[in-house]
Amino acid sequence: MTAEEQRTVQRVDLPDGGHLAYVETGSGPPVVLLHGGVLDHRQWNPQLESLPDGYRVIAVDARGHGWSSTPVRSFRHCDDLAVLLEQLEIERAALIGISMGAGTAVDVALEYPQLVDRLIVSGTGTSDPTFTEPWILGRLREWNAAAERRDKRGWIDVFLSMAPGPDRTLGDMDADVVGLLRGMAERTVEIHIPSGPTVLPVPVENPWARVSGIEVPVLAVPGMADSSDHIRMAQELADLVDDGRVVQIDGVGHYPNLEEPREFDVIIRTFLAR
Repeated sequence: MTAEEQRTVQRVDLPDGGHLAYVETGSGPPVVLLHGGVLDHRQWNPQLESLPDGYRVIAVDARGHGWSSTPVRSFRHCDDLAVLLEQLEIERAALIGISMGAGTAVDVALEYPQLVDRLIVSGTGTSDPTFTEPWILGRLREWNAAAERRDKRGWIDVFLSMAPGPDRTLGDMDADVVGLLRGMAERTVEIHIPSGPTVLPVPVENPWARVSGIEVPVLAVPGMADSSDHIRMAQELADLVDDGRVVQIDGVGHYPNLEEPREFDVIIRTFLAR
């Protein structure tokens, strides 16, 4: 039995009747791992193995992902996470997020600053991403077109095509990483994407205008083979806060924690130990 299979998925009930699923391991200062859109807590498999040596690690499935409930009414990811931290009796935590998870981490710092000890982000800057690069704009158009056609297989394929970045292909990534990404995306499609309209999260108001008020340390860890927009947004966030810094990982795309887990872990452990 693998370490992943041995982990017990637990749940916290939400006030509106939904629930969040999570896995927890280790002991020490709490570290909360927030996955990217379409994925689930398994995105953090390498860190769930390495980080528990010294930390209480909680990897959360956002609502509409993984083993969490499918949303049926308006919600915000940051509110859900605040409920989970309260239920787990965590007063303050380090939040580590990639892509959608990074946006959620920043939203929590804006809406619930008392809960956040520090932030580590990659793949975006806030929950309100801005795109100008032709490559990523083209992928997003194809993704929306697949959604409009209700072409779930095509939707997954376009999603995966964004993982390597504009100058690489899926063939340049480790096959096991690609397989993990595909498996998570397939579960999201199978379990959480209904035949009718999807309930999307309510956005947090004006996050970019407010991030300069974040008082905790912020680390941006862009994968330098990712799209220029994703790299830019993470770096802009670090530039806008009082205590922000950037550590780049070369040769990897949108998921640096999966493509270079050892380098990623050294970077975040150094930052967590500050």
